[in-house]
Amino acid sequence: MAPYEALYGRKCRTPVCWTELSENKMIGPDIVKDTEEKIQIIQQRLKAASDRQKSYADLKRKDIEFQVGDKVFLKVSPWKHILRFGKKGKLSPRFIGPYEILKKVGPVAYQLALPGELARLHDVFHVSMLRRYRSDASHKISMQEIQVQQDLSYEEGPIAILAREMKQLRNKSVPLVKVLWQHHGMEEATWEPEKTMKAQYPQLFGSGMNFEDEIS
Repeated sequence: MAPYEALYGRKCRTPVCWTELSENKMIGPDIVKDTEEKIQIIQQRLKAASDRQKSYADLKRKDIEFQVGDKVFLKVSPWKHILRFGKKGKLSPRFIGPYEILKKVGPVAYQLALPGELARLHDVFHVSMLRRYRSDASHKISMQEIQVQQDLSYEEGPIAILAREMKQLRNKSVPLVKVLWQHHGMEEATWEPEKTMKAQYPQLFGSGMNFEDEIS
């Protein structure tokens, strides 16, 4: 049943779906009965579509569960003063830790043994903020490397300009710079508008932080 038919009780007369001009005349209880039948049909079809989509999603869904004593990484989010597609920060997320699980709190929350630097944070986190840790000394990320805020975010800042490029649009040219960010490798450098970077980080262009000049 098409949305138009469900809303108005008749088929839409178009070249694609042409019906007779005459309409069924219903009065009193017939209108109520017909409406209830159509609502039931719509509900059944919506449920069938929802169940079908859920069955597809369930094939890829895995329940994540940890045990007391396991060690996990804790997710933190980068936060920059640059808006991209309406959101702050666009680099890959980082994790700190590992920290030991002290207790399971409910079906999807865990209490962690946090260090003194994170004593101001509530020590219970949702499972979506945790990543399993497999013992490896080289994986340990110290809290001293980044300053984590109370909302588990940290501030990103640029450290060098790697390259410049002129992006040609239909009616104008936009100068871009390739920026290397703190706590990220060369492969995670991003292209930013030069005008925006000059306005927000003028020291990047006037204090010798240009990586491109150092190479030459």
